[in-house]
Amino acid sequence: MTTPQAIYLRDYSPPAYLVETVDLHFDLGDDLTLVRSRLALRRNPDLCRGENALVLQGRCLELRSLRLDGRTLAAEDYRLDDETLTLAGVPEAFVLEVETAIRPRENTSLEGLYQSSGNFCTQCEPQGFRKITYYPDRSDVMARFTTTLVADRRFPVLLANGNLVEKGDLEGGRHFARWEDPFKKPSYLFALVAGDLVKIEDRFRTRSGREVTLQIYVEARNADRCAHAMASLQKAMAWDEEIYGLEYDLDIYMIVAVDDFNFGAMENKGLNIFNSKYVLARPDTATDADYQGIEGVIGHEYFHNWTGNRVTCRDWFQLSLKEGLTVFRDQEFSADMTSRPVKRIEEVRLLRNTQFPEDAGPMAHPVRPASYVEINNFYTATVYNKGAEVIRMYHTLLGDAAFCRGLALYLRRHDGQAVTTDDFLAAMAEAGQIDLEQFRLWYSQAGTPELAVKCVYDEERRTLTLTVRQSCPPTPGEAEKAPFHIPLALGLVGRNGCDLPLQLEGETEATTGTRVLSLHNEEETFCFINLPEAPVPSLLRNFSAPVRLKTDLDDNDLAFLMACDNDPFNRWEAGQQLSTRLLLRQVEAFGRGETLVLDPLLPGAFRALLGDSDADPALIALALTLPSETFLAEQMPVIDPSAIHEVREFFRRQLATDLRQLLLAVYTDQQEDGPYTPDPAAVGRRALKNLALSYLMTLDDPALRSLCLRQFKRADNMTDVIAALGALAGSATEEGTAALEDFYLRWQNDPLVLDKWLSLQATSRRTDTLAEVRRLLGHPAYNGKNPNKVRALVGAFCQGNPARFHDPSGAGYAFCADQVLALDPVNPQVAARLAGAFSNWRRFDPKRQALMKEELERIAAVAGISRDVYEIVMKSLA
Repeated sequence: MTTPQAIYLRDYSPPAYLVETVDLHFDLGDDLTLVRSRLALRRNPDLCRGENALVLQGRCLELRSLRLDGRTLAAEDYRLDDETLTLAGVPEAFVLEVETAIRPRENTSLEGLYQSSGNFCTQCEPQGFRKITYYPDRSDVMARFTTTLVADRRFPVLLANGNLVEKGDLEGGRHFARWEDPFKKPSYLFALVAGDLVKIEDRFRTRSGREVTLQIYVEARNADRCAHAMASLQKAMAWDEEIYGLEYDLDIYMIVAVDDFNFGAMENKGLNIFNSKYVLARPDTATDADYQGIEGVIGHEYFHNWTGNRVTCRDWFQLSLKEGLTVFRDQEFSADMTSRPVKRIEEVRLLRNTQFPEDAGPMAHPVRPASYVEINNFYTATVYNKGAEVIRMYHTLLGDAAFCRGLALYLRRHDGQAVTTDDFLAAMAEAGQIDLEQFRLWYSQAGTPELAVKCVYDEERRTLTLTVRQSCPPTPGEAEKAPFHIPLALGLVGRNGCDLPLQLEGETEATTGTRVLSLHNEEETFCFINLPEAPVPSLLRNFSAPVRLKTDLDDNDLAFLMACDNDPFNRWEAGQQLSTRLLLRQVEAFGRGETLVLDPLLPGAFRALLGDSDADPALIALALTLPSETFLAEQMPVIDPSAIHEVREFFRRQLATDLRQLLLAVYTDQQEDGPYTPDPAAVGRRALKNLALSYLMTLDDPALRSLCLRQFKRADNMTDVIAALGALAGSATEEGTAALEDFYLRWQNDPLVLDKWLSLQATSRRTDTLAEVRRLLGHPAYNGKNPNKVRALVGAFCQGNPARFHDPSGAGYAFCADQVLALDPVNPQVAARLAGAFSNWRRFDPKRQALMKEELERIAAVAGISRDVYEIVMKSLA
């Protein structure tokens, strides 16, 4: 096989030819679809005249005909290979007509045009349009699209981007629909849907008085599960108008839910195509997390209408320009719709559990990557989640008003353009009147910076001196790092639990509350004066930068902040730091063969939290959740997954033993009287109640199992049902086995609910979990061609069950490699993400290293593996 070559940002050059208009005609058929495109092209006026050759991208296409300005081209008039169609000697301006044939039913990659449940749909980001027709398939070629769809009447719904301008019947039981999109867009934003779907419709009136039609299309069996998605869309539209003054620009906004989708959703202009997981919800089928996920993803794709569609990215290296910004916007939307502190904690947990390990491994890359082999591999936590943290740092440094001015300037200046992260930074610097030159390093340097903070209180001078030293570990291709521009938000907490006034040496007045310091150098010192007592520093409030923080606070300081800090995030963070310290000390003890013990400081702190009747139950639930095994692993120089699992489970059992009566009281107090609602208060009560139940179920007690089984059988909502089922299924008991069977029999015809059933078994702490996962590969509930199923079962085991995946026998590694090789010919994107389970193999003990490396080499040795898997495996082995 030809070795895939890397593509570099430094090699970017503008397109030689631009497309003015695109007229597409689809004759849709299951086995064969004919696509006719009519492109009006012209030479890029910004380029000097050079070789007049047009290069179009195309993949897995059958070229039927090619016409240039009405003249049919012969085979000798062009050059065709597996990836490109090249025409030499083309005019300055011309019309090119291309006819291709494609086979949607056979397209298991779910890129381009494919079928899901018998319906036609598309996924063109990032490079799927080239599987539909030959085209300059790059994000900086923007054109106006007109799309005509022709299909049998058994596909009554025919949708595409923009506004419907014509529809009608044709001979032979066929019909057509013609759509025009008035806005220029790159090919990755093209979409079509054709199928037998039902429509749920509503309206939204914009601030300027326009009425927008809102439509959600689903299979008939799901028509009663769309109300929450529709309400979420209306909330998102109103929020974007209120916060940013951004109004929707078409007369219709459509969402289509499909079961087979590689991503969560896609923001195609006016026609968003969603994984059904992020549309469908009913109390008995969707959990609180599902409801919140739907609201967030609906908002995310809608917000892309401006930050991604109206202004898009020049090239795929700039992916975070739209994704990081829009993730930040959906985070802020969700925070306003739910609980801001809870939302912020959830964001940071996700960042630490996914992006921090990415930054510490062979796939580490900057927010704006410098190169890639396969762009699909760069839809990563770094681009999305760390990218959102970069946007949040702009907001922290500029303040809300200046940030909003900067965003408005960016959108006004670049409307209808394909631009770069530098363009966004320039708009923010201008609006905030701030020097952001050093801040630019967040886009070009990989890795997670570390802040080491030392605090010295001088009782005689009544000063506190903070010395902050920043560093960043080496990452592939970057041995040395320049200092970052880091916003450090902090407060100083007095012994009475109140924030002390903050006054730096040389200042004439003190400020109250949280203060943001701007770090620029490798080491900096800040001296706070006029402090009546030695405070406890509350550092990195609200997680003001995506960094690792090391301090000299002792265990008692952390327990104090856990109880008293008035920054909700840092109260939670103090508890996480304390729990992490105590857990890792016992992991070390476990490795030495010592008896495990639980420091009484932790149950004491938990007891105080459980006894706080005024606190938000959702925040208490988060504070009582121990750090994940993944997070704990990242704190160790050599990861011992078995020890981490044993110690964490020991802590959970001991906490349940020490706090049993209090946990039972909390479980009873948080019960609900009325019907299910997904409002934040009710969500918080369920979270705390079910956390208490999960602790209690670590105790081998028939009475507690009966309590759990009663919740499983009587609950009126999926949140409580799945919490009870997870607790029951986590151990080899008759009750757990029976509950799993009962759940399957009830929901065997609901694919999304069965995904939960598969995941519970894949993440079970039982020692026979891998055997169960292997058995479930042949179960009717599993379908290896459906990404949701693969993620629910295989992905959940390999990437969500570290204790069992990293079994010392290496059986989990062999299973994962087998699945990567089986999935790669079917769906390379899904296979590549699964291969990422091996990326950090060098962090483990020598035996596990050798076993994982052996599996990586086995994958690499297979002829014909995809570019997607090749890149992950070779970077892991490098």
